[in-house]
Amino acid sequence: MDIHTAWEKALKETDIIRSRITGLQTFSETHVPYILLSPSEVNQGDTVVRKGEVLVHRPSLILPPNIPQFEGFEFEDENAFQEDAMINFLMVRGITLPSMKYDNKVFSLDVFEGKIQEAIGFWGNRLQREENTAAGLISGPDDVWQFSLLIFICAQIAKNSAVDIRRLLDEYHKKSE
Repeated sequence: MDIHTAWEKALKETDIIRSRITGLQTFSETHVPYILLSPSEVNQGDTVVRKGEVLVHRPSLILPPNIPQFEGFEFEDENAFQEDAMINFLMVRGITLPSMKYDNKVFSLDVFEGKIQEAIGFWGNRLQREENTAAGLISGPDDVWQFSLLIFICAQIAKNSAVDIRRLLDEYHKKSE
């Protein structure tokens, strides 16, 4: 599958079921835990469960001059997309990621024995019972999970942008006093 087809597939099939309630940090790095659910391509009727965390390095709205960095997204695997091609693909489409450095750690890769809707119900209830406001719950295709995860991170950054602007202005006013 080429990068354009994969992107379109992820946009069409990714669903952010539960956003993080906790906002991102404006002036420091933020740990963004997630649970990414995908229909299994190997065992029909089962769901792949990826639990991990993306470390978003200082997600401010001021873009640094350095090149974006994606660690732990498996863009260098033989069946995956190359990181440079991914960065160029996103930039050509006007997609800029404010922090420019994202470090993904997949802590576990499990199989939920049941269809995706059952897995969504199970994990959604579990996060609610635990009163977990930091983790996001996403569903998307297994073969383009990296794109689904990036879509989730971009949505969190966009959701936080008004707060970032206010914090940046407050910080600027403190320094100029």
